[in-house]
Amino acid sequence: MKIKLFTFGFWNTIARFILRNRILIIILLMLATLFLSTQWQKMRFSYTEANLLPDNDSINIEYKGFLEKFGDEGNLIVIATKDPDLFTPKKYQAWTNLTDSLTKFPEVEYALGIGNLQKLTKNQKEKSFEFEAAFPSDPLNEKALLAYKKELLENLPFYEGLVYSKKSNTFQTAIYLDKAIVNKKERKEFVLHDFVPYMEKFQEEYNMRIYVSGMPYIRTLNSQNIVDEIQWFVLGALLVTSFIFFFFFRSYRATLISMITVVIGVMWAFGFLGLFGYEITVLTAIIPPLIIVIGIPNCIFLINKYQQEIKKHGNQAKSLQRVITKVGNATLMTNLTTASGFATFIFTQSELLTEFGVVASICIISIFLLSLLIIPIIYSYMPAPKDKHLKHLGKQWIEGFVDWMEAKVKHKRISIYFISISVLVLSIIGIYNIKISGSLLEDMPQKAAFFKDIQFFEKEFDGIMPLEIMINTKQKQGVTKLSTIQKMEKLSILIEDLPQLSKPISIVNIAKYSKQAFYNNNPKYYELPTRQEQNFIAPYIKSIAGDENNFSAFIDSTGQYARITTFMKDVGTEEMELIEASLWPQINKIFPKEKYEVSITGKALIFQKGTRYLVKNLVISLGLAILLIAIFMAWMFRSFRMILISLIPNLLPLLMTAGMMGLLGIPIKPSTILVFSIAFGISVDDTIHFLAKYRQELKQHHWKIKKSVYPALRETAVSMFYTSIVLFFGFSVFMISSFGGTVALGGLVSATLLFAMLANLLLLPSLLLSLERSIANKKTLKKPQIEILDHEE
Repeated sequence: MKIKLFTFGFWNTIARFILRNRILIIILLMLATLFLSTQWQKMRFSYTEANLLPDNDSINIEYKGFLEKFGDEGNLIVIATKDPDLFTPKKYQAWTNLTDSLTKFPEVEYALGIGNLQKLTKNQKEKSFEFEAAFPSDPLNEKALLAYKKELLENLPFYEGLVYSKKSNTFQTAIYLDKAIVNKKERKEFVLHDFVPYMEKFQEEYNMRIYVSGMPYIRTLNSQNIVDEIQWFVLGALLVTSFIFFFFFRSYRATLISMITVVIGVMWAFGFLGLFGYEITVLTAIIPPLIIVIGIPNCIFLINKYQQEIKKHGNQAKSLQRVITKVGNATLMTNLTTASGFATFIFTQSELLTEFGVVASICIISIFLLSLLIIPIIYSYMPAPKDKHLKHLGKQWIEGFVDWMEAKVKHKRISIYFISISVLVLSIIGIYNIKISGSLLEDMPQKAAFFKDIQFFEKEFDGIMPLEIMINTKQKQGVTKLSTIQKMEKLSILIEDLPQLSKPISIVNIAKYSKQAFYNNNPKYYELPTRQEQNFIAPYIKSIAGDENNFSAFIDSTGQYARITTFMKDVGTEEMELIEASLWPQINKIFPKEKYEVSITGKALIFQKGTRYLVKNLVISLGLAILLIAIFMAWMFRSFRMILISLIPNLLPLLMTAGMMGLLGIPIKPSTILVFSIAFGISVDDTIHFLAKYRQELKQHHWKIKKSVYPALRETAVSMFYTSIVLFFGFSVFMISSFGGTVALGGLVSATLLFAMLANLLLLPSLLLSLERSIANKKTLKKPQIEILDHEE
C-alpha cells in the first residue's frame, strides 16, 4: 500500500523504524554529536560591532571606500584623569612613563599624551617648520610643570579635545592601535591580558582614578561580557526548565531524559556555529539557551502522551508506538512553524540576520529530531512508569484550571471579546508611541565600570563614537587648495555648534597650527592663513608636508580625499536623522555636487542605519511567517475563515507586546526586534495543537462544533499550560543578563507567550463557538491533506 507523507500510516512506519533500529540510531546520534563537538574549536567570536546592512548597500559601499583610503577609524583607546596632583613631579613622571610603556607594546602604533607632545616651531633661517618637545624633561619641578600646564591650556589650542578638555581639569592620553589588529583576536588578547591588568596595577600603585574608553576597548569588554553570559544563560535555562519540568511531572527519570535531550541539542547548536564558521554575536549567543527553552516543550508533549497511554492500557510497547504516531506529526508541524519564523530572517539580505536565521531554524528542527528519537528509545530500555509517576495527570489544581477555562468559554464569551478589543485599542495607542533606537551603547551593561567611563568621556570630550565625513575633491591635490580648506572650516564650525558632536579634527587644524607657528606660536593666530599669508607660509608648510605621517591621517596619498573626524554622543536613530537633516543642506551648499562628493560614514552611523533597515525587514520577515502559517492552516482546513480564526489569537499578543513597548518606553532595536518573530513562531504552536485536536473531535462528533471544542480544550489545555509556563520562565532567564536589550527580550517574549496561551485557551475556542453556523458543515471543512494526531489505527 502506498504511504502518503504526514498520514497515520507514514508515522506508523516511522515509529516501527525507530523502535526496531534503536542501537543503530543511538550510534548515529553519538557519531553526529562527536562530529559536531569537533567543530567547537572553529567557533569565532565577534570582534566588532554588528553590521546589519547588506554588503551591497550604498552606505556599506561608502564605508568600505573610506576604509580603503584611511584605514579603520576605530583604533583609538583613550585614558584620562582628573587627578588634581597630575602636574606634580611624582605623578607627572608616572603618567609620562605610562605613555612610554604603552608605546612599547607591539599592538600599539603610538601614543599621544602630555609627556610627549610636539610643538610646531618656525626656523626662519631654513624657512621650515620643525617639531620639538612641548615640554623639556628637565628640570622636573612643580613650578616648571605648572608653567607647562598653563602653556598647554592657553597657547596650544591644537591639542584641545586631543589631550585636554577645556571644560575641566581633565587630561587624556590617546593610544592608537595597529589598524591591522583592530578587528582581530590580537586586539582582544592585548586589551584583556596586557592593557587592563597594566592599568589596574597603575591605578593601585599611584592612587590615581583613570578613566578608559575608545571603541577597541569597549568592543573587547562588551564581547567578553557576551561570551561570559552564554554559560550563565545555558546553565540558567537548564536549571529553570528542569525545576519546572520536575514540578509538573514529579519524576527524576523524566527530568533527566529531557535534560539529556536538550543538552545534546545545545552541543549541536555550538557545533553548527563552528561548522558554518559563523561568529558568536549578540544574536547567535541566544541560540543555545533558546534551544533549551524550545526543546523542553517537545519533551513535555512526548512524555505526557507516553504517560497518558501507559495510564490508559499499561502496554509499554504500544504506548511508545503511539507516542510517535500520534504526537510526532503535530510536534513536527509546531517545530516547522517555529523554525519557519526564524528562517524568514534568511531573506533579509543582512549577513548577521541570515546567519541567525540559518542556525536557529536548523537547531529547532534538530531538537525535534533528537526529542523524537531519544525519548522513546531511552524509555524503551526502562521499566514502565509506576503509579507515582502518573499522579500528576489527575491533579486537582490542573483540573480546576481546565474547568475555569471551560466555564469562561461557555458563559463569558462577550467579556472575552470586550477584553480583547480593549487590549487591541490600548496596544494601538502604544504602537504610535514606539521608538526606534540605533544606539550602539544602549544595550551595553550600564552597571559595568567601562560604561561609567563612557559617560565620563561623553561629558568631558562630547562623545567617543567616531563619525567620519569624507570629501572627494575630484582632482589630485585638491585638498591642499586654500579654498577647499576654507570650505572644510565652514563645515567644521557647523559640526562644532551641534551639542551631540565633538570638536572636529581635520587638515584644517594643521593649517591653523601652521599659521600660529609662523607667528611665533601666538595663540591669537590659530586660524587659517589668508591668500596673501599662504604665499610666504607655503615654504614652511612644505617642510612638514614632506613627511607623510603628518598628514596621512587626514588626507589620502593622492591629496584628492580628505576626512573630517568628529566624535558622537550616544544618540538614537531619530536624533541622528535630525542631525543629518540639519547637516546635509549646509554640506550641499558649501560643497557643490558638481565639484565635490561628500559622504558621512563611520561604524556608529552604520549601526544606526542598520537598525532602520532591521525594522523594515522585521515587517517583511513577520509577514512571511504569517503567510507560511496561513498556508499551513489553509492546507489543514481548506477554509479562509479558519485561517482568520487561527491568526487572530496569535497576532493579538504581538500587537499587545508592541503596545507595551510603546507605553513602557522600550525602543525597537536589534536586541528587542527578535521578540516578534520568536513569540509568533512559538505561540502558533499552541494554536496548531489545539486545532489539530479540534479537527479530530469534529470528525468524531460529525462536524458539530460545540461537541468538538470543549473536548479539544480539555485535552490540550494541560499540555499548553505546561509548555507555556516552561517557556515563560525559560525566557525569563534572559532577564539575568547585564545587557538591557537582552533583559527586554526575555521579559517581552515571556509576557507575549503568556498572553498567547490565554488567547489560545480563551479567545480561540470562543471564536470557534461564535462562528459555529459558518464553519460547521462538511462542505466548508473538506477532508484535509494532513491528518494531525489521527486516532484511527
